[in-house]
Amino acid sequence: MPGQTVVEIHGEDFWINGQPTYAGRTWARHRVEGLLLNARMVQATFDDLNPDTRGRWVYPDTGRWDAERNVREFMAMLPVYRRHGLLAVTVNCQGGSPEGYSREQPWENSAFAADGSFRPEYADRLRRVIDAAEAYGMVVIVGYFYQGQDERLRDEAAVLHAVDQATEFLLTGRWTNVLVEVNNECDTRYEHPILQPQRVHELIVRIKNRTGSDGKLLVSTSYRGGGRVPDENVARAADFLLLHGNGTNQPDLIAEQVERTRRVPGYYGQPIVFNEDDHFDFDRPWNNLVAALSRHASWGYFDPGAGAGGAAARGDYLNGYQLVPVDWRINTERKRKFFDLVAAASGSVTRMAGRDAES
Repeated sequence: MPGQTVVEIHGEDFWINGQPTYAGRTWARHRVEGLLLNARMVQATFDDLNPDTRGRWVYPDTGRWDAERNVREFMAMLPVYRRHGLLAVTVNCQGGSPEGYSREQPWENSAFAADGSFRPEYADRLRRVIDAAEAYGMVVIVGYFYQGQDERLRDEAAVLHAVDQATEFLLTGRWTNVLVEVNNECDTRYEHPILQPQRVHELIVRIKNRTGSDGKLLVSTSYRGGGRVPDENVARAADFLLLHGNGTNQPDLIAEQVERTRRVPGYYGQPIVFNEDDHFDFDRPWNNLVAALSRHASWGYFDPGAGAGGAAARGDYLNGYQLVPVDWRINTERKRKFFDLVAAASGSVTRMAGRDAES
């Protein structure tokens, strides 16, 4: 039921249903209250509309790709993630690279047609994901665009139409558990200038201005890792700031990245959220996740899995949470260590014992 999970921002903190997240929680001397521990699950609505590449994503047990199975298995895991203290997942209307860090992307995974219209089958999957997350008290960070797929939109007018269509979809759904990420890493290889750093704030403002009786949306965009901090135009316009930890393997630099973000001109005290980081070391006392928490910034787990290429060639799932077909279970040592740490930091009573988290 729309409205049963309400996310709000109060200063630098996230609140859900009228109180700070992880209310009263301190862990390892770090204030966890008000944070949004999250994971990158961008392939939850994945499909491939290119018949020449669709065969790359077949499930090893059936020999075929199945977008419905993918979203169904993802939604079935949401209550397990939540029991371990995870509060948010990032999903993207154009997914992420299903083969890891791919430069060429011949597949077509886009919720938007060339003119920017919102494809109904993608809308239906996204609707079910948001509904399921809301039922478990979770937030969905909905990304609109992904580099490598944005060129599927033929011109800037189509980009604007896509933004309006997706925004209208979210507003008319009356969901209150949604945050918007205009595009993943706006400073990467986007085709359209309005999706690039100098102009992306225009889309943030456009989305924020499309409010009315259906409510409002909280909006931001993200930047690539390597210590990158937001530009002033985004810091002034965004409701929260999204960072990435990729390329930063020293936790001290994660802490420094948060501090530098707070010094960006235009920063006005909004929450800071890492929603992508492919560094782990969860069994060490000082890692990227802990470093972010030490500066009261939320942290997001990005598990790209192992290797590249479709599962058909390997005869097995590729694990991780980005390579397709995705095995959404908590079924690897890396995943278990992450969810163990989330459970510890959040104070969740659920721990990684037995096979409970794998089903």
